Amino acid sequence: MNAIELQGIHVALDGKQVLHNIELTIKQGDFMTFLGPSGCGKTTLLRTIAGLQKADAGTITISGREVANGETQFHMEPSKRRLSLVFQSYALWPHMTVYENVAFGLQVRKLAKAVVREKVEAALGKMRIAELAGRYPSELSGGQQQRVAIARAIVTEPDILLLDEPLSNLDAKLRVEMRAELKRLHQELNTTVIYVTHDQHEAMTLSTKVAVFFGGQIVQLDKPRELYKRPNTLQVAEFIGSAGMQMNRLEGVVRTDEEGLSWLETPVVLIPLGGDGSTMQDGQEVVLTVRPEDIRLYEERRPGSIAMSVSAVFPSGAETLVQLDTAGMSLMARVIGESEYEPGTTLYAVLRQEQMNAYDKKTGIRMELQYVTHNNEPGESTHEDRLSYSR
Repeated sequence: MNAIELQGIHVALDGKQVLHNIELTIKQGDFMTFLGPSGCGKTTLLRTIAGLQKADAGTITISGREVANGETQFHMEPSKRRLSLVFQSYALWPHMTVYENVAFGLQVRKLAKAVVREKVEAALGKMRIAELAGRYPSELSGGQQQRVAIARAIVTEPDILLLDEPLSNLDAKLRVEMRAELKRLHQELNTTVIYVTHDQHEAMTLSTKVAVFFGGQIVQLDKPRELYKRPNTLQVAEFIGSAGMQMNRLEGVVRTDEEGLSWLETPVVLIPLGGDGSTMQDGQEVVLTVRPEDIRLYEERRPGSIAMSVSAVFPSGAETLVQLDTAGMSLMARVIGESEYEPGTTLYAVLRQEQMNAYDKKTGIRMELQYVTHNNEPGESTHEDRLSYSR
């Protein structure tokens, strides 16, 4: 069953179009993350689903019920949509204890005191903060306040839980802890979750699906693994590749000879292209992206390897980032574990070409590369792999 269906959603704020023709279906039990830079429209869409913002056009259906229709100006009140929203600022009542904050929504519904107590204790137990019931928000740490805010949201047993950058005010250690708690909570409750963040790592680790926003539009909707491995556009690839998941970028040009054979020429490597070249144009500009973990480093020359000089090493315990220079370019490689490379050392890098993504430089749209292998003589350092190209 679909938990939420959005069709043709448009929203303008202060005369400026913020959301453009949003089409999105969220299935029951999904952990859907809205990911994108600041100002891309992800929070506005969350507020529109919650009913805090009216849609100028389009329809919103929650659990089979239409809750908003831009054409008819129908707008169901937020309290009737059976969802809960956790704000970035927590929004706890400072004059109420933890118990009273969590119980407030149930008391508004005029439930029996015994029922309220049972549900509040269950919610506090799920968030592992039962011992904090008698404290006030000012007596809690940021992580504890966040747990209270989430307990208050789940105590009413909503069909959908909306989270607007809930971990952005926490330090790194608490963010890791709360990510684990949110993952556990989603698995226990099987509630549909919509999560807004600009943190790529949060999106990749928490979600079952990720919707990437740019300029008020969803530019890619995918599972985290597919989004990471095959970004649809160069814009998405570079955004996903920031904040610790750096993408290496190689600019190249398609070359075609008189016999119709084509290859991609980059400052680092020449990549033969399959086919007769009819699908490509001589001089076409292409951008390749290579993830750091797809650059393999060796101390001795290997077939297909490229000599590179170590310029810097960034150890971080479980992995080591190695910055490499070659042909006037800088590339970053990721090595598992501790690696002691001295700056100036020559290493031989093999780029896993089958893991690269290629984008038309003008349109930014990904182009398909079909990986084909062929044999080289031992010790050859030219083209170990052959890629065939199709659009």
